[in-house]
Amino acid sequence: METATAWHRVLNDPQLRALPYKVETNEHRQIVLRPHTPQHGLRQSRISDLLRDHAPQGGARAVEFAVDTAKGVKVPAVIWIAEDRLARIPDDAEASPVVPDLVVEVLSESNTESEIAEKRRLYLDEGAQEVWTCGPDGRMTFYDEEGERKASALVPSFPNTLN
Repeated sequence: METATAWHRVLNDPQLRALPYKVETNEHRQIVLRPHTPQHGLRQSRISDLLRDHAPQGGARAVEFAVDTAKGVKVPAVIWIAEDRLARIPDDAEASPVVPDLVVEVLSESNTESEIAEKRRLYLDEGAQEVWTCGPDGRMTFYDEEGERKASALVPSFPNTLN
């Protein structure tokens, strides 16, 4: 995708690598920076730990996983990807050309509903089976192609709220 060039520049810019921000690109090949709070990092780790304990066998989880999309490189907070999809990612990929099965965004007060709805639709349109959000209060919301769900179909035992 065309966005790969902008992402390559991001990855190779020492000043950008030193910033304490989540870095993504958009469909206009612009760099988008988002600051992280300590709570964001703690929620991200907690979700990853819970996926380790509850997600199906035969997959991998990761944090800050760069995904090349039609609207730039997005970096979901946490992902889970089945082994068959994982095998399709080249070892030298700077951003995954394969959207993970499960994408989790940890939200902050600065996220807008329209921004998150657009990312959710983007991930689902490009092949994610589910997209979850974790609100600033720790409440989990689960989505698939049909819309919001009461619980995850992929990881049914995942809690609705992080403690």
